[in-house]
Amino acid sequence: MEKKDVVVLVVPFVLQGHLNQLLHFSGLLSSYNLPIHVVVTTTHSRQSKLRVHGWDPTTATNTHFHEFETPKFESPPPDPNAPDKFPSHLLPSFQVPSHLREPFAKLLADIAPTTSRVIVIHDYLMSSVVQDVVAYENAEAYVFYGASAFTTFSYLWEQKGRPCLDDAESYMQLTKIPAFEGSIPAEILESVACHSVCQTFNSGNIHDTCNVFDGKFIDFLAKEGLTGSRKQWAMGPFNPVAISDNEDLGRRHMSLEWLDKQVKDSVIYVSFGTTTSLSDDEIRELANGLENSQHKFIWVLRDADKGDIFDGEVRRVELPKGFEERLGAQGLVVREWAPQLEILAHPATGGFMSHCGWNSSMESITMGVPITAWPMHSDQPRNATLVTEVLKTGISVRDWESRGELVTSSTIETSIRKLMASDEGDAMRKRAAKLGDDVRRSVEKGGATRTEIDSFIAHITR
Repeated sequence: MEKKDVVVLVVPFVLQGHLNQLLHFSGLLSSYNLPIHVVVTTTHSRQSKLRVHGWDPTTATNTHFHEFETPKFESPPPDPNAPDKFPSHLLPSFQVPSHLREPFAKLLADIAPTTSRVIVIHDYLMSSVVQDVVAYENAEAYVFYGASAFTTFSYLWEQKGRPCLDDAESYMQLTKIPAFEGSIPAEILESVACHSVCQTFNSGNIHDTCNVFDGKFIDFLAKEGLTGSRKQWAMGPFNPVAISDNEDLGRRHMSLEWLDKQVKDSVIYVSFGTTTSLSDDEIRELANGLENSQHKFIWVLRDADKGDIFDGEVRRVELPKGFEERLGAQGLVVREWAPQLEILAHPATGGFMSHCGWNSSMESITMGVPITAWPMHSDQPRNATLVTEVLKTGISVRDWESRGELVTSSTIETSIRKLMASDEGDAMRKRAAKLGDDVRRSVEKGGATRTEIDSFIAHITR
């Protein structure tokens, strides 16, 4: 049997944001005619395919999904009244990937003899799952980081005691990052520590970010070394940069048809991702703030994902009495999965109130939309710092230090008016539009991202 030159195995983590990034990256790699094998649980494969936007992974003939059943796991609903916003209800699902080590090792054993080189691209949080790569001389493993290089480097910089940097501007930007306290629970940090095993077999690091705006921090990571390797590739945005409008209008989402009727840059899009659950008090204040702002809006009002999104009932979030009836043409409330990329790409969308998860941040940057930042947990507070302090394409709804306090409707109204109807907001919109244009051009031939992807492909096919 003739051996293939290179085969790529992709191993994503089970959270939606992580799944989405590596599914998009698989699409990028498949365009180079490499055979791609995605290793995932049956439940999370179904979830990622259902929600992906911009391309259809089921039509890529060289992309193969290896879906493995795992033992049933608890999938409790989120607690909107929890003392912090970290989605602790998902902790049982975080244990599920440990069941993939054995099937991954078997798949690797089947593929390794048939190819000159096996390339394993895995989420950092799947390092323990792929550790059997060390048994194969023709296998190389690359770690995927799902945040900005600014955020990733900030953790490394803090661990080293916040040393001075040669670049004074970057040092000043890093001093503005919020305290780590309150963003990730201690038990999560303990479980993350077990994935440092990847330092023993890491051949390089992959980032869903772009050198156009994050290049300095990619360089810092290369200089310092990250999980045992100085090799860094910034190949983002992984998400599609061009949205082809579906000519069959019957298949367009209602939000896009509503946007078609709005004036350019007049609508603020409001969404807090898949891991945020708002309390009834927070929903009331947000509803009143949006209504009182008198600006057009689309509000995606969904509860946080459960560990298994197909398991059981989902809480229907209640709005203040009469709110939707009073809205008229001012706003649209969307309670199901919304086509976020398409909404952000629409000319009528002029702002994004966001939790600053990295998928949402990167999509907003790509589409040139400024952000009203309202981070909730994990890397989000530092992604928000990148947007507001480094790129200057957004404003903060509230300081991270005030995260325990209820954000009032007047605070929300003020932030919306500032972004959507002030000279400062207009300047941010222009900066965001320029940055989006530069990022979209980076994927073209000769652009920064295309050069990085070509470099990575050349490296793994050398």
